[in-house]
Amino acid sequence: MSCPICDKTSAPAYRPFCSKRCADVDLAKWLGGGYAIPSTAPEDAEDLAQALEEALEKGEDGRDGGTEDPDLPRLS
Repeated sequence: MSCPICDKTSAPAYRPFCSKRCADVDLAKWLGGGYAIPSTAPEDAEDLAQALEEALEKGEDGRDGGTEDPDLPRLS
């Protein structure tokens, strides 16, 4: 079996890759969205728009409307 990144023979310790480097390159592609399948379906765009609106309503800190719990300590 050859490494899917560089086509060298795979190493048992890193199978299906030949080295940790190639395994890390593959992981970076996954994390960076390099393996994403693009979609042109309108419902995907609508779902994304709705999720973005909800995230903006929650605010940057992720809490609803900026309300604070008086029982929790403040970090800033």
